[in-house]
Amino acid sequence: MSSTSTALPTGTWNIDPTHSRIGFSVKHLGISTVRGEFRNYEGVFEIGEDGSAKASGTVSTDSVDTSVPDRDGHLMAPDFFDTATYPEIAFQTTSISAVDDDTYELAGDLTLRGITKPITLTAEIGGAETDAFGNDRIGLEATGSLNRSDYGMKFNQALGSGNLAVSDKVKLVLDISAVRGS
Repeated sequence: MSSTSTALPTGTWNIDPTHSRIGFSVKHLGISTVRGEFRNYEGVFEIGEDGSAKASGTVSTDSVDTSVPDRDGHLMAPDFFDTATYPEIAFQTTSISAVDDDTYELAGDLTLRGITKPITLTAEIGGAETDAFGNDRIGLEATGSLNRSDYGMKFNQALGSGNLAVSDKVKLVLDISAVRGS
């Protein structure tokens, strides 16, 4: 909920997973970056006539994909997402505020492994367009970060150099295309 009007047209906008990506990256051994994404997710943006705006979404944790099946299996295990116990990650905005004409801060609650913590994402509006099939679309890119240990993901190994096998900080990148709902 927010009283800040957005640069997006009013309506209900459903994320189109065919043209979107929910990604993350984390440092490995302190020297390289491992990237991954989730294949199954859904979300909605609601932009009201009164200038109100809210967003929410869920991600299926068992859809994690880093292009390495053994690593994906470990990420689904209790050391990380524990997909058998916690099948979803959920996000719900608590406020949306304008930074400038095309940039917004989406403050909200992220629930991961049964733990809910506040998080702020920075969203840059890509714009609005009608596609070749007559569907109204909006686009945006949202970025942010979290500490995985805040959500009970404490698996790690200290290396002789002082680096850790897996960084605590996880960067998030959401490339979103959404279609106006009926």
